[in-house]
Amino acid sequence: MNDLNMLGLCRRAGKLSPGHDAVKMSIRSGRAKLILITSDASDRLKKEISNLAGDIKIIFLQENIEELSLFIGRKAAVLSVDDENFAKGIISRLNQEE
Repeated sequence: MNDLNMLGLCRRAGKLSPGHDAVKMSIRSGRAKLILITSDASDRLKKEISNLAGDIKIIFLQENIEELSLFIGRKAAVLSVDDENFAKGIISRLNQEE
């Protein structure tokens, strides 16, 4: 399982937008710095968020909704990280595993 413990810190800092509607608002307001999508998200959701994201980095996770909920305390197939430093840290940790 990926090291996504930083997502819990991000959530507690108020810099995480979990869920479809919250991610859309985060993208439209310019807050989203990184978007994470679970492995079991629907194709419709993946396409919609990808179209909205523009040049915002999207990472398709290996984890499913249940596994991701262990890190963020809520079930969500998509979430956005709304802080540049948290986004860089998460990307760095995910890249170390590859």
